Amino acid sequence: MTASATRPQRPRFPALSRFGWLMALYTENHARMAGLFAPGGLEQGSYVSSVGDGLDVCLEVIEQHRYTTELRLTYAMTDPLTGQPDPSAFLRQYHDARQLEATHCYIGRRWQDVLGMYPPPAELVGHRLKMNTFLGKWLQYLAERGHGVATLRHDREASKKLQKTA
Repeated sequence: MTASATRPQRPRFPALSRFGWLMALYTENHARMAGLFAPGGLEQGSYVSSVGDGLDVCLEVIEQHRYTTELRLTYAMTDPLTGQPDPSAFLRQYHDARQLEATHCYIGRRWQDVLGMYPPPAELVGHRLKMNTFLGKWLQYLAERGHGVATLRHDREASKKLQKTA
């Protein structure tokens, strides 16, 4: 009798592709964001979440559409060199698919700036995996710190500024 015949066979599970992994991250991030701030129900404008630790979180609802919401998540602090919020993530929430995608992170760092205009698909998927893994960890951290719907307040002054720039 051969050794392979006596070894128990393990069930074979299909491997999850990098693209499949990315879609799973989008779904996981949607659940985290929906549980944290429920942005689908917020009107367009700026919101601040404060838990008393000196690191207020800013959530901008840039556009609210029937099936998507465009968001920006950042801290209430700026990069001393650029004067822009840092870290910063621009997000697109798909209500019907229940997914949340980080479209780009940091000011001026769209995927085209990082990868060029025609990156190989594998490189683009890898970059999106990094951004959305970062987003998932950030959302988890915010929840652990106590941020959420209960700590979120509408920042009317910032909303007025946002409307003027739109």
